[in-house]
Amino acid sequence: MIIQVTDLHLFKQKALQWAASFDACCYLDSNSFNDPYSKFDTLIAAGVKDSITTNTGTAFADLERFRETHPGWLTGFFSYDLKNEVEDLSSANPDHLHFPDLYFFEPEHLIFINKGKVEIICDNPQLIFNTISHQVLSNYNPDPINLQSRFSKADYILAVDKIKAHIARGDIYVTNFCQEFYADDAAIDPVATFLQLNRVSPTPFGTFYKWQDNYILCASPERFLAKRGDKLVSQPIKGTAKRGATQQEDEAIKEQLHNSTKELQENVMIVDLVRNDLTHSAKPGTVKTEELFGIYTFNQVHQMISTVVCELQDGLSAIAAIRNTFPMGSMTGAPKINSMRLMEQYERSKRGVYSGAIGYFSPDNDFDFNVVIRTLLYNSVDQYLSFHTGGAITYHSDAEKEYEECLLKAKAILEVLGQSLG
Repeated sequence: MIIQVTDLHLFKQKALQWAASFDACCYLDSNSFNDPYSKFDTLIAAGVKDSITTNTGTAFADLERFRETHPGWLTGFFSYDLKNEVEDLSSANPDHLHFPDLYFFEPEHLIFINKGKVEIICDNPQLIFNTISHQVLSNYNPDPINLQSRFSKADYILAVDKIKAHIARGDIYVTNFCQEFYADDAAIDPVATFLQLNRVSPTPFGTFYKWQDNYILCASPERFLAKRGDKLVSQPIKGTAKRGATQQEDEAIKEQLHNSTKELQENVMIVDLVRNDLTHSAKPGTVKTEELFGIYTFNQVHQMISTVVCELQDGLSAIAAIRNTFPMGSMTGAPKINSMRLMEQYERSKRGVYSGAIGYFSPDNDFDFNVVIRTLLYNSVDQYLSFHTGGAITYHSDAEKEYEECLLKAKAILEVLGQSLG
């Protein structure tokens, strides 16, 4: 059933509130960004026909089997810690959120919004539309949240300096070092919090995901990997700058970012890593960089984004292509395995869903997955609220500036939570 809705913005809010009443739901919003690889403006999946929940060990193989018997729409997430299945790695840092390493579900109800039209796919679309239309949005006044960090600023700077010593020794060239901010006894309304986050920081990969009593509230600007026909597309982000107070200052900052030796170096190292990852899935000679050092502007930051593409090998499954590139280079470093192993020593909490990917498989066997960054993770039973921020550490990194960049990346989340850190 296809419907023309008068107030699309209001419909989306009500549809999300309705979807969040199910045990599992997925809301993917492109927020009207002009993305040539997007299949829709918004997807909302709710209710579970069937699902797969699994942890590191045989997760990709389990998903492969599940996909064979569920060839339609699936939505789900890959945890960063699936790295331990892909490579000889481990994760011993504490985990307070308790998400599985992999979860996908086949939805009972699907809603697509594209070019102003709403399509509802389920057994009784008129009933669903009526139910959504009668939703009453809640007024939400959040309780104060006591936000803490796993690192003091001094601890963080000391860790960066130690990581730079590894770089000087040649152990690694670049790595992504992450820190967790968290709150115990945090009572939030996940839907209202996400809607506010999506308002403050609209991004091309805005995502609300519910798994049982756990929530992912995501304002990610980054695509991990998409498949369109026989084409794979990866768009790593490396290079971040604040927004200016005026248009003139904004343009000057963009120009600075585009000419920054450090940021260009970070970006090109990760592009090389992504190109290498894609060769495992590509037809020989088809890996190419479609765009290098593109500067894209979002509400809080400017980002340097490159686009790497290839043609998929004949006979290689979509899930194998994901496994071959997982985890994404922008969240690991180079050399990839050394960087991941080293960060487990320096980070103080398990990344879990953060640094993983959320997205979908479609009936034509395409897929699209984001990078889980700029994201609040919430266990509503334990009332544990968490978000990580990270940044690329290179030989030329200034530890103090890296700490400031972490706070810049968290700006929208901190605003939504009514917090400030410094």
